[in-house]
Amino acid sequence: MLQTRPAPDDREAVAPLDHGGDLAAVRARFPQAPAPWIDLSTGINPHAYPVGELSDACFTRLPEPADLVALEAAAARAYGVADPSCVVAAPGAQALIQLLPRVLPGARVGVLGPTYEEHALSWRRARRDVIACPSLEALAGCDIGVIVNPNNPTGRVVARADLLALSRRMRLVVDESFADFSPMMSIADSVAQTGAIVLRSFGKAYGLAGLRLGFAIVPRDLAKALRAELGPWRVSGPALAIGRRALSDDAWLRAMHARLLASAARLDTLLVRAGFAIVGGTPLFRLAAHPAAQDMGDRLARAGIHIRRFAYRPDWLRFGIPDDDAWARLEDALLARGEAR
Repeated sequence: MLQTRPAPDDREAVAPLDHGGDLAAVRARFPQAPAPWIDLSTGINPHAYPVGELSDACFTRLPEPADLVALEAAAARAYGVADPSCVVAAPGAQALIQLLPRVLPGARVGVLGPTYEEHALSWRRARRDVIACPSLEALAGCDIGVIVNPNNPTGRVVARADLLALSRRMRLVVDESFADFSPMMSIADSVAQTGAIVLRSFGKAYGLAGLRLGFAIVPRDLAKALRAELGPWRVSGPALAIGRRALSDDAWLRAMHARLLASAARLDTLLVRAGFAIVGGTPLFRLAAHPAAQDMGDRLARAGIHIRRFAYRPDWLRFGIPDDDAWARLEDALLARGEAR
């Protein structure tokens, strides 16, 4: 859980947070687990966008400015933004999270939590007073409000109307990294009018997290400042080509949404059978509670299945959506069948 505390000293400011995806650490803790490991610790689509063929120039030449403009135009269309100059491409949403404190003034930063902890850490690194806010009302006394919508890890959704109202009262940062399959909740189309900052992740919905691509949707003056901070060649050649191709493929996104909704419902059913209570989630992950969650996490790890735990809520486990080959092994482990006993 995020806690209100003073600005950190230098050593605390650079301390890394625990995240999903670190297979090396869990392998070291459970060296006898069967391989290959199944990584369900992140909220990344297990069905990656088919990238197709790429030209050699994507890898051998510096990225062309015209290709960056084309990518940002494709993102603007995909996210419902009328002015492509308000869209800034970056090497991942995480890079933008860490950059925002360098371009946004404001002493008190309220973070609606519990949520993705890198937001609070980035503002603390910049010596801001970070306030853990349990409700929208609690954000009111802050200079900057940060909301992840849909939320990670709970899946909580703040209504678009409430976000728009709040953005007219304060500088609002809305992390929409998991909003690709919930476009009606997005406020990306409003940034020119409200001054809000919207962050979007490409890799999660398209299953290409290693590509490192994300976008900030911001008013023009802030877009100019972000581009200056990011510098030239801020997106790789492969990311430019693949991102533009995928963001223009509406049919793939619609079909994937339906597929993930079915998988999320299947996962909920399996978790309930195993004694979990569903806390929330999105089409890309499910959050579940269990009175013996840590023991269940160890059982899964012994079966070579990595899930996300939370130090501030030891009764919670977050499960990514399994790919087609992982379901049987996950079911055996959850229901203590076969080698998972």
